[in-house]
Amino acid sequence: MLNLMLHCGSQATERSEVIESPTPDGTKTWQPIQHSRLLDLVEGTLSQTGLQVVNQAHALSRDGDRYFGLLEVQNGQKANDYGLVVGLRNSHDQTFPAGIVVGSGVFVCDNLAFSGEIVLSRRHTVYIERDLPQLVQRAVGQLGDLRTQQDHRIDAYKNYRLMDTHAHDLFVQMIDTRILPVTRLPHALKEYRQPSHSEFLNEGHRTAWTLFNSVTDVLRGRTLGSLPKRTQALHGLLDSACGLAA
Repeated sequence: MLNLMLHCGSQATERSEVIESPTPDGTKTWQPIQHSRLLDLVEGTLSQTGLQVVNQAHALSRDGDRYFGLLEVQNGQKANDYGLVVGLRNSHDQTFPAGIVVGSGVFVCDNLAFSGEIVLSRRHTVYIERDLPQLVQRAVGQLGDLRTQQDHRIDAYKNYRLMDTHAHDLFVQMIDTRILPVTRLPHALKEYRQPSHSEFLNEGHRTAWTLFNSVTDVLRGRTLGSLPKRTQALHGLLDSACGLAA
Protein backbone atom coordinates (compact mmCIF):
# COMPACT_ATOMS: atom_id res chain seq x y z
CA MET A 1 0.00 0.00 0.00
CA LEU A 2 1.22 3.49 -0.86
CA ASN A 3 1.79 6.27 1.65
CA LEU A 4 -0.38 8.72 -0.25
CA MET A 5 -0.11 11.30 2.53
CA LEU A 6 3.40 12.06 1.30
CA HIS A 7 1.90 13.67 -1.77
CA CYS A 8 -0.44 16.15 -0.19
CA GLY A 9 2.38 18.71 -0.02
CA SER A 10 1.16 20.06 3.31
CA GLN A 11 -0.91 18.99 6.28
CA ALA A 12 -3.41 16.31 5.27
CA THR A 13 -7.04 17.31 4.84
CA GLU A 14 -9.58 15.01 6.46
CA ARG A 15 -12.42 13.64 4.36
CA SER A 16 -14.88 15.40 6.68
CA GLU A 17 -13.35 18.75 5.71
CA VAL A 18 -13.93 17.95 2.04
CA ILE A 19 -17.56 17.12 2.79
CA GLU A 20 -18.07 20.31 4.81
CA SER A 21 -16.31 22.56 2.30
CA PRO A 22 -18.88 25.15 1.10
CA THR A 23 -19.86 25.42 -2.55
CA PRO A 24 -20.45 28.92 -3.95
CA ASP A 25 -23.61 29.89 -5.77
CA GLY A 26 -23.56 29.44 -9.52
CA THR A 27 -24.52 31.76 -12.35
CA LYS A 28 -26.48 31.32 -15.56
CA THR A 29 -23.41 29.96 -17.36
CA TRP A 30 -21.27 28.54 -14.54
CA GLN A 31 -22.41 25.89 -12.09
CA PRO A 32 -19.88 24.61 -9.53
CA ILE A 33 -20.27 21.14 -8.04
CA GLN A 34 -19.47 20.00 -4.52
CA HIS A 35 -16.03 18.46 -4.07
CA SER A 36 -17.65 15.64 -2.09
CA ARG A 37 -20.17 15.06 -4.89
CA LEU A 38 -17.33 14.29 -7.30
CA LEU A 39 -15.56 12.10 -4.74
CA ASP A 40 -18.68 10.08 -3.90
CA LEU A 41 -19.55 9.53 -7.55
CA VAL A 42 -16.07 8.33 -8.48
CA GLU A 43 -15.82 6.00 -5.47
CA GLY A 44 -19.26 4.55 -6.16
CA THR A 45 -18.54 4.01 -9.84
CA LEU A 46 -15.18 2.37 -9.10
CA SER A 47 -16.92 -0.01 -6.70
CA GLN A 48 -19.60 -0.89 -9.24
CA THR A 49 -16.93 -1.88 -11.75
CA GLY A 50 -15.04 -4.06 -9.26
CA LEU A 51 -12.29 -1.57 -8.46
CA GLN A 52 -11.84 -1.31 -4.70
CA VAL A 53 -10.36 1.80 -3.08
CA VAL A 54 -7.81 0.64 -0.50
CA ASN A 55 -6.24 3.98 0.47
CA GLN A 56 -6.99 7.67 0.01
CA ALA A 57 -5.72 11.16 0.74
CA HIS A 58 -7.23 14.62 0.21
CA ALA A 59 -6.07 18.22 -0.04
CA LEU A 60 -7.87 21.58 -0.11
CA SER A 61 -6.30 24.91 -1.01
CA ARG A 62 -7.29 28.53 -1.55
CA ASP A 63 -9.77 28.45 1.35
CA GLY A 64 -11.37 25.30 0.03
CA ASP A 65 -11.88 26.54 -3.52
CA ARG A 66 -9.53 23.90 -4.99
CA TYR A 67 -9.66 20.20 -4.23
CA PHE A 68 -7.33 17.35 -5.09
CA GLY A 69 -7.92 13.77 -3.97
CA LEU A 70 -5.89 10.58 -4.36
CA LEU A 71 -7.40 7.10 -4.42
CA GLU A 72 -5.24 3.98 -4.49
CA VAL A 73 -7.16 1.25 -6.28
CA GLN A 74 -6.77 -2.50 -5.89
CA ASN A 75 -8.14 -4.06 -9.04
CA GLY A 76 -7.11 -7.70 -8.56
CA GLN A 77 -4.29 -7.61 -11.10
CA LYS A 78 -0.80 -8.68 -10.10
CA ALA A 79 1.33 -5.64 -9.35
CA ASN A 80 4.54 -6.39 -7.48
CA ASP A 81 6.09 -2.94 -7.40
CA TYR A 82 3.55 -0.35 -8.47
CA GLY A 83 -0.14 0.29 -8.02
CA LEU A 84 -2.94 2.15 -9.75
CA VAL A 85 -3.65 5.63 -8.40
CA VAL A 86 -6.63 7.76 -9.40
CA GLY A 87 -6.46 11.50 -8.80
CA LEU A 88 -9.50 13.79 -8.61
CA ARG A 89 -9.56 17.53 -8.97
CA ASN A 90 -12.25 20.18 -8.81
CA SER A 91 -12.34 23.93 -8.38
CA HIS A 92 -14.78 26.55 -7.16
CA ASP A 93 -12.80 29.49 -8.55
CA GLN A 94 -12.99 28.53 -12.25
CA THR A 95 -9.26 27.72 -12.45
CA PHE A 96 -9.80 24.22 -13.88
CA PRO A 97 -12.69 21.84 -14.65
CA ALA A 98 -13.63 18.74 -12.72
CA GLY A 99 -11.41 15.90 -13.84
CA ILE A 100 -9.76 12.55 -13.17
CA VAL A 101 -6.09 11.70 -13.63
CA VAL A 102 -4.72 8.18 -13.56
CA GLY A 103 -1.20 7.04 -12.85
CA SER A 104 1.06 4.76 -10.88
CA GLY A 105 2.61 4.74 -7.45
CA VAL A 106 5.86 2.88 -6.80
CA PHE A 107 5.53 0.88 -3.59
CA VAL A 108 9.18 0.85 -2.55
CA CYS A 109 9.56 4.64 -2.45
CA ASP A 110 6.00 6.03 -2.71
CA ASN A 111 6.92 7.96 -5.85
CA LEU A 112 3.82 9.05 -7.74
CA ALA A 113 3.37 9.93 -11.41
CA PHE A 114 0.33 10.53 -13.58
CA SER A 115 0.20 9.31 -17.15
CA GLY A 116 -3.23 10.33 -18.40
CA GLU A 117 -6.02 12.76 -17.69
CA ILE A 118 -9.75 12.50 -18.30
CA VAL A 119 -11.56 15.85 -18.18
CA LEU A 120 -15.13 15.36 -17.03
CA SER A 121 -16.32 18.68 -18.38
CA ARG A 122 -14.57 21.42 -20.32
CA ARG A 123 -16.00 23.76 -17.72
CA HIS A 124 -18.65 23.75 -15.03
CA THR A 125 -21.62 24.27 -17.31
CA VAL A 126 -25.19 24.66 -16.15
CA TYR A 127 -25.80 21.00 -17.05
CA ILE A 128 -22.80 19.47 -15.30
CA GLU A 129 -24.82 18.16 -12.36
CA ARG A 130 -27.21 16.38 -14.74
CA ASP A 131 -24.41 14.93 -16.85
CA LEU A 132 -21.89 14.17 -14.10
CA PRO A 133 -22.87 10.52 -13.38
CA GLN A 134 -22.54 9.57 -17.05
CA LEU A 135 -19.27 11.49 -17.38
CA VAL A 136 -17.79 9.67 -14.37
CA GLN A 137 -18.93 6.28 -15.68
CA ARG A 138 -17.30 7.02 -19.01
CA ALA A 139 -14.08 8.10 -17.32
CA VAL A 140 -13.86 5.06 -15.04
CA GLY A 141 -14.53 2.86 -18.06
CA GLN A 142 -11.25 4.09 -19.55
CA LEU A 143 -9.15 3.11 -16.54
CA GLY A 144 -8.66 -0.47 -17.69
CA ASP A 145 -7.08 0.59 -20.97
CA LEU A 146 -4.95 3.20 -19.24
CA ARG A 147 -3.72 0.61 -16.74
CA THR A 148 -2.73 -1.75 -19.56
CA GLN A 149 -0.83 1.07 -21.25
CA GLN A 150 0.94 1.87 -17.98
CA ASP A 151 1.98 -1.77 -17.48
CA HIS A 152 3.48 -1.83 -20.97
CA ARG A 153 5.20 1.51 -20.43
CA ILE A 154 6.88 0.58 -17.16
CA ASP A 155 8.08 -2.74 -18.57
CA ALA A 156 9.68 -0.80 -21.41
CA TYR A 157 11.37 1.60 -18.98
CA LYS A 158 12.84 -1.29 -17.02
CA ASN A 159 14.25 -2.91 -20.15
CA TYR A 160 15.70 0.24 -21.74
CA ARG A 161 19.36 0.66 -20.84
CA LEU A 162 20.62 4.26 -20.71
CA MET A 163 24.13 5.40 -21.52
CA ASP A 164 25.38 8.34 -19.46
CA THR A 165 25.39 10.73 -22.41
CA HIS A 166 21.77 9.94 -23.23
CA ALA A 167 20.71 10.30 -19.59
CA HIS A 168 22.43 13.68 -19.34
CA ASP A 169 20.69 14.85 -22.52
CA LEU A 170 17.33 13.82 -21.03
CA PHE A 171 18.05 15.77 -17.83
CA VAL A 172 18.76 18.87 -19.93
CA GLN A 173 15.48 18.40 -21.79
CA MET A 174 13.66 18.11 -18.46
CA ILE A 175 15.05 21.48 -17.43
CA ASP A 176 14.17 23.05 -20.80
CA THR A 177 10.59 21.75 -20.66
CA ARG A 178 10.19 22.62 -16.96
CA ILE A 179 9.54 19.07 -15.91
CA LEU A 180 12.33 19.38 -13.37
CA PRO A 181 13.15 22.59 -11.47
CA VAL A 182 16.77 23.50 -12.10
CA THR A 183 17.38 23.83 -8.36
CA ARG A 184 16.50 20.16 -7.92
CA LEU A 185 18.79 18.86 -10.67
CA PRO A 186 21.70 17.98 -8.32
CA HIS A 187 19.42 15.84 -6.17
CA ALA A 188 17.96 14.05 -9.20
CA LEU A 189 21.43 13.37 -10.61
CA LYS A 190 22.61 11.96 -7.30
CA GLU A 191 19.55 9.72 -7.03
CA TYR A 192 20.08 8.52 -10.60
CA ARG A 193 23.77 7.74 -10.12
CA GLN A 194 23.39 6.31 -6.62
CA PRO A 195 19.79 5.11 -6.17
CA SER A 196 18.54 5.02 -2.59
CA HIS A 197 16.74 1.75 -3.34
CA SER A 198 18.51 -1.30 -4.74
CA GLU A 199 15.37 -2.17 -6.72
CA PHE A 200 16.33 0.53 -9.23
CA LEU A 201 19.72 -1.02 -9.96
CA ASN A 202 20.11 -3.55 -12.74
CA GLU A 203 23.42 -5.41 -12.79
CA GLY A 204 25.31 -2.18 -12.32
CA HIS A 205 23.81 -0.25 -15.25
CA ARG A 206 21.07 2.35 -15.37
CA THR A 207 17.75 2.16 -17.15
CA ALA A 208 14.93 4.52 -18.03
CA TRP A 209 13.18 3.12 -14.94
CA THR A 210 16.10 4.30 -12.79
CA LEU A 211 15.88 7.75 -14.37
CA PHE A 212 12.11 7.89 -14.01
CA ASN A 213 12.28 7.18 -10.28
CA SER A 214 15.14 9.60 -9.66
CA VAL A 215 13.02 12.42 -11.11
CA THR A 216 9.72 11.43 -9.47
CA ASP A 217 11.59 11.24 -6.16
CA VAL A 218 12.39 14.93 -6.58
CA LEU A 219 8.89 15.83 -7.78
CA ARG A 220 7.29 14.05 -4.84
CA GLY A 221 7.58 17.22 -2.76
CA ARG A 222 5.92 19.45 -5.37
CA THR A 223 2.33 20.60 -5.00
CA LEU A 224 -0.39 18.24 -6.16
CA GLY A 225 -1.77 20.83 -8.53
CA SER A 226 1.37 20.82 -10.70
CA LEU A 227 2.28 17.14 -10.35
CA PRO A 228 0.01 15.73 -13.11
CA LYS A 229 1.31 18.14 -15.75
CA ARG A 230 4.96 17.56 -14.83
CA THR A 231 4.74 13.78 -14.67
CA GLN A 232 2.68 13.48 -17.84
CA ALA A 233 5.40 15.47 -19.60
CA LEU A 234 8.03 13.19 -18.03
CA HIS A 235 6.22 10.13 -19.40
CA GLY A 236 6.10 11.76 -22.82
CA LEU A 237 9.84 12.41 -22.81
CA LEU A 238 10.76 8.90 -21.67
CA ASP A 239 8.23 7.26 -23.99
CA SER A 240 9.96 8.96 -26.89
CA ALA A 241 13.41 7.91 -25.64
CA CYS A 242 12.28 4.28 -25.32
CA GLY A 243 10.59 4.22 -28.71
CA LEU A 244 7.03 4.09 -27.34
CA ALA A 245 5.80 7.42 -28.69
CA ALA A 246 4.19 7.43 -32.10
